[in-house]
Amino acid sequence: MSRDLFDLSGRVAVVTGGTAGLGYAIALGLAEAGADVVASSRRLEQVENVAAEIEALGRRTLRVTCDVANRASVEAMHDAVLKAFGKVDILVNAAGITHKGPTLESDEADWARVIETNLTGTMRTCQIFGKTMVKAGYGRIINVASMTSFVGFFGVAAYAASKGGVASFTKVLAIELAQSGVNVNAIAPGLFPTDLTASIIMGTPRGDELIARTPMGRFGEARELAGTAIFLASEGASFVTGELIAVDGGFLASGVNQ
Repeated sequence: MSRDLFDLSGRVAVVTGGTAGLGYAIALGLAEAGADVVASSRRLEQVENVAAEIEALGRRTLRVTCDVANRASVEAMHDAVLKAFGKVDILVNAAGITHKGPTLESDEADWARVIETNLTGTMRTCQIFGKTMVKAGYGRIINVASMTSFVGFFGVAAYAASKGGVASFTKVLAIELAQSGVNVNAIAPGLFPTDLTASIIMGTPRGDELIARTPMGRFGEARELAGTAIFLASEGASFVTGELIAVDGGFLASGVNQ
């Protein structure tokens, strides 16, 4: 099989939530594979820092902020990308937040905030960029799901509901766009310490349990997610759509580990 299948040279990618955590790792991975990458988030300083790293790899980028909870903000980023590059080939929805607490005592505002960012934000961004991709007859949409798309995690009901929704949404959009040249898939990361999760899983009983239930016996490193994103963004995945690919060290496969 030719390595050219996974070459993203000439492609234009947009990564929401692309300046931190897993989105950052994916953004740099796509750039290393040859794509021009716009890594966006709400904070301009972070956008500028990551843009400099992308340019250091010899790729083009833009310095544009985006809040996926604000439709006008997403539309402005979309328009800026089209003005600068003339197209968008790859969209990665990695923007996300979480909230931990007892479900019966959780505030509706916290619930709504998580759903708005993780689920509705994904839908909103897919709508805005997806229409352009369909018009062009080509696109790769990669959503970020979660282990909680499949199994329950104690105390994170809003997050789990949002990521279960992302999984279902990915499948529905995939079949709607299946004949348009636009493929829609999702990555379901296992346990990766990031700014979003480190305080919950590093050196805690929760983290110890997660490692014990992961056959590889460790957390993932953010760079280990990039290869799956490159695959789904490439011609190597031309007949792959509607899939949720777990990158989890065997977590979901695990029953008894010894």
